[in-house]
Amino acid sequence: MDVPTPDLVCPDTTWAMGRVSSYGWGVWESRLHALFAVQCRYQLEDESAHLDEMPLMMSEEGFENEESDYHTLPRARIMQRKRGLEWFVCDGWKFLCTSCCGWLINICRRKKELKARTVWLGCPEKCEEKHPRNSIKNQKYNVFTFIPGVLYEQFKFFLNLYFLVISCSQFVPALKIGYLYTYWAPLGFVLAVTMTREAIDEFRRFQRDKEVNSQLYSKLTVRGKVQVKSSDIQVGDLIIVEKNQRIPSDMVFLRTSEKAGSCFIRTDQLDGETDWKLKVAVSCTQRLPALGDLFSISAYVYAQKPQMDIHSFEGTFTREDSDPPIHESLSIENTLWASTIVASGTVIGVVIYTGKETRSVMNTSNPKNKVGLLDLELNRLTKALFLALVALSIVMVTLQGFVGPWYRNLFRFLLLFSYIIPISLRVNLDMGKAVYGWMMMKDENIPGTVVRTSTIPEELGRLVYLLTDKTGTLTQNEMIFKRLHLGTVSYGADTMDEIQSHVRDSYSQMQSQAGGNNTGSTPLRKAQSSAPKVRKSVSSRIHEAVKAIVLCHNVTPVYESRAGVTEETEFAEADQDFSDENRTYQASSPDEVALVQWTESVGLTLVSRDLTSMQLKTPSGQVLSFCILQLFPFTSESKRMGVIVRDESTAEITFYMKGADVAMSPIVQYNDWLEEECGNMAREGLRTLVVAKKALTEEQYQDFESRYTQAKLSMHDRSLKVAAVVESLEREMELLCLTGVEDQLQADVRPTLEMLRNAGIKIWMLTGDKLETATCIAKSSHLVSRTQDIHIFRQVTSRGEAHLELNAFRRKHDCALVISGDSLEVCLKYYEHEFVELACQCPAVVCCRCSPTQKARIVTLLQQHTGRRTCAIGDGGNDVSMIQAADCGIGIEGKEGKQASLAADFSITQFRHIGRLLMVHGRNSYKRSAALGQFVMHRGLIISTMQVCHHIHHVPSVLLSAGPGREARDGDALPGAVQGPHQVRQGSADCSTLRCCLMIGAAGDWMCQRSLSTPVSVSGHQVPSPSAQAPAM
Repeated sequence: MDVPTPDLVCPDTTWAMGRVSSYGWGVWESRLHALFAVQCRYQLEDESAHLDEMPLMMSEEGFENEESDYHTLPRARIMQRKRGLEWFVCDGWKFLCTSCCGWLINICRRKKELKARTVWLGCPEKCEEKHPRNSIKNQKYNVFTFIPGVLYEQFKFFLNLYFLVISCSQFVPALKIGYLYTYWAPLGFVLAVTMTREAIDEFRRFQRDKEVNSQLYSKLTVRGKVQVKSSDIQVGDLIIVEKNQRIPSDMVFLRTSEKAGSCFIRTDQLDGETDWKLKVAVSCTQRLPALGDLFSISAYVYAQKPQMDIHSFEGTFTREDSDPPIHESLSIENTLWASTIVASGTVIGVVIYTGKETRSVMNTSNPKNKVGLLDLELNRLTKALFLALVALSIVMVTLQGFVGPWYRNLFRFLLLFSYIIPISLRVNLDMGKAVYGWMMMKDENIPGTVVRTSTIPEELGRLVYLLTDKTGTLTQNEMIFKRLHLGTVSYGADTMDEIQSHVRDSYSQMQSQAGGNNTGSTPLRKAQSSAPKVRKSVSSRIHEAVKAIVLCHNVTPVYESRAGVTEETEFAEADQDFSDENRTYQASSPDEVALVQWTESVGLTLVSRDLTSMQLKTPSGQVLSFCILQLFPFTSESKRMGVIVRDESTAEITFYMKGADVAMSPIVQYNDWLEEECGNMAREGLRTLVVAKKALTEEQYQDFESRYTQAKLSMHDRSLKVAAVVESLEREMELLCLTGVEDQLQADVRPTLEMLRNAGIKIWMLTGDKLETATCIAKSSHLVSRTQDIHIFRQVTSRGEAHLELNAFRRKHDCALVISGDSLEVCLKYYEHEFVELACQCPAVVCCRCSPTQKARIVTLLQQHTGRRTCAIGDGGNDVSMIQAADCGIGIEGKEGKQASLAADFSITQFRHIGRLLMVHGRNSYKRSAALGQFVMHRGLIISTMQVCHHIHHVPSVLLSAGPGREARDGDALPGAVQGPHQVRQGSADCSTLRCCLMIGAAGDWMCQRSLSTPVSVSGHQVPSPSAQAPAM
C-alpha cells in the first residue's frame, strides 16, 4: 500500500517507507508514529533556528521554484563572511577601538537594571530604590569634558591630526624649516572658531535646560501646598498641574477639577499629534470629598518597569485601609506622560517615573556631532595624499643614496612636500561654509531660515533620502468637511445650504407633530418601526444622517471661563451657558471635530457632553437630551467606533456606528454605490467615513448588556470575547451616508514633492498617525502618484507571518509601501537587511504609528544599508530623535512649538522652502566647496611638483631652510642640494621659481572661477549659477 509522506518527515526516514511492504504496516506503524512525533517536536522547537538559516529569497528565479523559498543566503550574511584584511584596514580597527571603548565605558558606568515599582501616595521616603533626579539635560559636555571632548572630535580626523603633527614638529630644532606662526596660526584659528561655536551652543542648551528644570509646581503635602522646582520632584510626590502647564514627570492621574472625572491633554511634543487626548482619573481617588483626603487613605500604585512604549501601560491601584481592599486596574488612560500639556482643568497625579526613566527621555536619542560627506571624502583623500607624500620622500632620499642622517632628511622632505596637503584647506573651507550659511539666512525667498550648524551646508546638495513627518509638516492638521453622499444624491461645499434648509424643516415639522400629539408619540414610533419599509424622503434621510453624525463620536464641547469667574463657579455657569462665542470642541481625532463643526453649521449643535449623557440644540433652540448607554472606541484593529444612545424624549434606543469602508462594507445592508463612491472620494484625497445605524428594542439591549458585562469580567481572552459580543450587534445595519473630510495641506506641498522626486530624492513619510490617515495624505499630497499601486503591509506578529508577507511584497513592482510601526518592528527584528533592501526599491514608503525611537532607527538603517545621505524634517518634539539621527536635520517652526527647530541643523518656517534650500543653496554650497577643495589641493600639488623638478635639476628649493637665520654647516646633507662643489647655502631663493608658482596658482584660481560660473542642470532644470565666488585664501 502507498503511505502518504507528510511534509514534516525528514529524508533520513524515507528508508522506513520503502520497507513497509516487506515488514508489514502493523510492524512499522507504532515506530513510524513515534518517529513522526519526534520529528514534529524537534521541528517545532527549532523553527526559529531553521528560519535563521532559511532567509528570504531575493531573486525572481527563486519564485519559480515550487519546492522552497529558502534556497539562497541573504547578501548580508555572505558579506559578513568576506571580512578579511581589507575590512580590517578600512573599518576593522575602528570597530575594535569602538568596542573596547564601549566595553570600558560600560564597566565604569554600569546601567542600573530597570524594575517594576510600588509607589505610595505622598510618601517618597517609602521608595525601596533610589530613582534618578527629575532633571532634563541636553548638554553634550560639562566643565571638565568640554575641552578634551572638542579636541577629540577635531583630531579624530586624519586631516586635523596631520596638521597637528606637522605643527608640533617645528618645536624640534633639527626639523624646523620656518616660523612657528606660519603653522600654528591657521590651526589655532580653526580650533578657536570650533571651540567658540561649541561653547555658544553648549551655553544655549544649558540655559534652555535650566529654564525647564527651574519651573515651579505645586506639591501637595500634609501641611498643604508647597512650591517645588521641576528638578526637585521625586517618585511618590503628589503634584498639582494647572491648565496649559507642562507635566514635569510621568504620573498616574488621581484627581481633576472637572466634574466628569476626566481631562484633555496635548501630546504634540510626545507623539506629534495635535489632537487632544482624553484621560480618566482613578475612580477611587476622584470620589474622595476633599483634596486633603489623599493623605488620610493608605494607598499605593504598582507600576511596570520603565519602557519606551508611549501607547501602553500596565499597573494597579490598591487601597489597603478599606474593607475589603480596593483594587483598580490602570491603563494608558490613567497616565499623564512628561512633556505633555494639560488642556482642560487642574489635575493631581502621583509621580511614578522621573528623569531619564520617563517615556519622553527614553524616546529621545543623544545628539551627535555631524560631519559632512565632503569632509569625510577630504579626510580619505588626505590619507591617500599622505601615502603619496611618504612615497615621494622615500624616492628623494633614495636618489641621495641614503647619505648622512637620511632619516632626518626623510622627515624634512615630508615637511617640504607638506604643501600637497595644505593647512589653508581647512581654514578656507570653514570660512566658505560660514559664508554659505549667511547667504541662506539672507535669502528673501525663504524668510525666517536659520542655520544652526554651519559645518554641513553642502550636505543639502547631496541628499538621496528625505524622511518627513506628516502632521504639521505636510499638513496643517485642519480638517474641512467637503462631501456628504446619501447614495442617490451628493452634497458638496456649494450645496450645504440645502442641507441646512432640510434640517430646519425636518425639526420644525417634528416639533409641530409633537405639539399636536404629545401622548401618542412613543406608540406611533413603535408602530412605524414595525411597519413595512417604504422609501424615505430626501429630507428624512438627511435628518437621520446629520443626527447620526452629531451623536456618534467622542467629541466634548469645552466652554472657556469668562474674566472674573472663579474656578468654583466656572462649571456651574458652563452648564447653563450654551452660547456659541465661548464654545470649542475637543477630541482625540480632528476628523470628528470637523464633523461636529459641520453639523453645527447646518443647524444641529452639540452643546454638552459627559461620560453618561449628551445634549443637542436644534435650529429652533430646543435642547434634546440623549443618554449614552455604551461607547465602543475606535481601535486600529476594528477601524470603527460605535455608540448606543437612548433618546430621553421618546425612549428609543439606537446603535450608531461609523468607520472605514473596508470595515463597514460587510456590516451594512446590501447596496450598489458604497464601494464606487469611496473610490471616487479617495482619488480626490478625501478621508471617508461610512455612517450606519440600527434600532434596538429594550429586550435586545438588555440581552446585549448582560452578555457584554459578562465578557468584560472574563479573565481569559477578554478582548476576544468582548469583540464577539459587539459583533453580534453589527449585522444588517442601515447605511445612512458617506462623509468626505479633507486634511488641508501646507502651501505648495505638491509641487515641492514633485520637484524633489524629479531631482532623484526618495521621500519617506514617518508619522505617528493612523494607517488610513497616512495613506490618504500620501495620495492627496501626491507623495504616491495616482498611477502607482499601494501595498498595505498587513499586521504581522511573528517571524513566519513576516516572512510570508515580505515574500508577497517582493512579487510586486513599482508600488508604494504602507506599513505600521508594530509590523515594522517585527520585520526589523528578523529580516532587517531584506526589508530595507525591498523598501529602498519602492518609489515611496509610508510608516504609520511610528514612535520617536522607530523614526530614528529607520534613519540609521538607511544610513547603514545604503551609505547614502539622509535628511529628516519635522516640526514636533517627537521628531527630534529623527532629526538628530539624520545626516542633515531640518526643523519647521509650527503649531507644535520650536523644539524641533531648535534641535535641527537648519530651521525653516514652511515646508515649501525646502525646495529652494536644497536645489539652490545646497547645490551651490556643495559645488563651491568641492571646487575650493580641488583648487587648494591642486595648488599644493603644483608647488610640490615644482619643488621636485627643481631638486632633480639641482636647484635649491624655496622652502628648504633649516631655520630662519641659520646657515648650513660643512658636512650637512641637505635635501634639495647636491654634495660637492655645487653645495649652496640654505635659504637662498630662486625668484623665477617663486614667480612661476604664483603664476600657476593664479591660473588655477581663474580656472576655478570659470568652472563655478558654468550653470549646471538638475533633472533637466537650469539652476542659476551662484553669484558669490569662492572665498579667497
